[in-house]
Amino acid sequence: MSRSTVATFRALPALFISFALVAQDKPADAPSVQRITLQDAVQTALKNNLQVGIAEQVRVATQAGVLINEGAFDWSLQSGLSFGHTKSASIRSGPSQSSPGSLVTTDSEFTTTTRNINATVTKPFEWGGNFSIAYGSQSPLYSSTDQSGKSTTILSTGQVVGPTAFGPYNLNPFPYNSSLSATYTQSLLRNAGRDAASVLLIVAKKGSLQADYVFQQAIITLVADTESKYWDLVFAKRNLENKRQSLSLAQKQLHENKIRVEVGTLAPIEVNNAEASAAQREQDIIAAEAQLDNAKDALARALYPDAARSTSLEAADAPSIEPFRFDESTAEKTALDKRLELKVAKLDLESKQALETSANSKLKPQLDFNVGYVGSSNTRENFSGVNSDLTGFKYPGYNLGLTFSVPFANRAARGGLSQARANRHQSELSLRDQELGIILQVRTAYRNLEAAAKGVAAAEKTRTYRELSLDAERKKFDNGMSTNFIVLQQADQLDTALSAELQARITYAKSITTLEQALGTLLEARKLEVK
Repeated sequence: MSRSTVATFRALPALFISFALVAQDKPADAPSVQRITLQDAVQTALKNNLQVGIAEQVRVATQAGVLINEGAFDWSLQSGLSFGHTKSASIRSGPSQSSPGSLVTTDSEFTTTTRNINATVTKPFEWGGNFSIAYGSQSPLYSSTDQSGKSTTILSTGQVVGPTAFGPYNLNPFPYNSSLSATYTQSLLRNAGRDAASVLLIVAKKGSLQADYVFQQAIITLVADTESKYWDLVFAKRNLENKRQSLSLAQKQLHENKIRVEVGTLAPIEVNNAEASAAQREQDIIAAEAQLDNAKDALARALYPDAARSTSLEAADAPSIEPFRFDESTAEKTALDKRLELKVAKLDLESKQALETSANSKLKPQLDFNVGYVGSSNTRENFSGVNSDLTGFKYPGYNLGLTFSVPFANRAARGGLSQARANRHQSELSLRDQELGIILQVRTAYRNLEAAAKGVAAAEKTRTYRELSLDAERKKFDNGMSTNFIVLQQADQLDTALSAELQARITYAKSITTLEQALGTLLEARKLEVK
């Protein structure tokens, strides 16, 4: 066996160990890294978030309430079919017409079979009217009666003749009889008009719009929260990069200090200072790594709430500094026009006003106007005959009338009106309070954005000067004109300036989101459409 072959076999265990170590570097169940943009993050959150799903179901349930209240004005059909079978008996006594002076007693039994059909169609209207049309029998619709019995005759001489049986005969040769009526009733005072008669439907429709706005509010809140978590991830990632850069500078300074100590141009104590600075940077990196992992988990949980294991996310976007197009006065007007909270409050006020109108209507007396038609038929031997009488309006009848009623004291109506007025006044105050609160939110958000923009400019300038100062101080230190302590101090100040600049940019990005949320234009700015 050649030496090269032996060397190869000797190297195999080392290769196997290396492969095993490489395999251990990345566990099989390690989460995959996913680069995601801000827009993708928002879209994913809207698709998977549970709270949005809950708000959507509330909206669906509220919209179903409109259908329920519309059902109060549907056409309604009520019909019935009945059968009856009765037996009865009677005894009648009287003088005999065929035998003067004689008394005749008749004992009769009756069997009656009835069949009744009726149908009524009604339709209430949203303006306080009610229409009904009815078709039915007039007891009975059609019937047949069989009579059979016996008679006993007592002659004037006292002799009893009988009893004598007689056969059945029909008492009702024309069994069919029907009627058709139509009536319209209109409230003239109490419950007259749409605002009073259909107030529950009006309130339900406004409640449906409110639920839609509340659903949009849930989406806006989710978008703002998702963007905030996204920018937290951006900050954590860049902060870790800054800390690693600071550690690299500290390690470079430590290495140079060791060389200077070896050549005798620097006191050994300066190595300790550099080592302490590098150790501090390592501690900062450990904290920054934990912050990054926490930011990844927070965003992953917001995007994938049902995931068994969080996906390792990496932000692909960076915060941009762009001037905002609104001035403060325009921002306030925009917010008062667009904020969904105000729209919800205005709809609530309109509902309370409708309920007050309805309550005020109940104080009035009841005055109803009615007009009707009644058609009847002659008794006929068959069913088609009576229907011909009804459809041909052979026996028409008409009626007009007014019905008036008024409750004494009417305390229930007066109490209801007082309650409705209080609720309406409460809604007015709540609306005004929300308007003032929104104006304050917009002013605060606008000024915070202005301050954030100025803060970014100041932080950039500070970081630039800190870089120049550190570079100049290192050159002076290299020429023996500065001390290690000052160089490390300048490095610390640069690290602080880098963190401050990054934080200023993230603050500006979050301030943009906050202001757009305060204006009510966040969905529009993100080009999101709610259906």
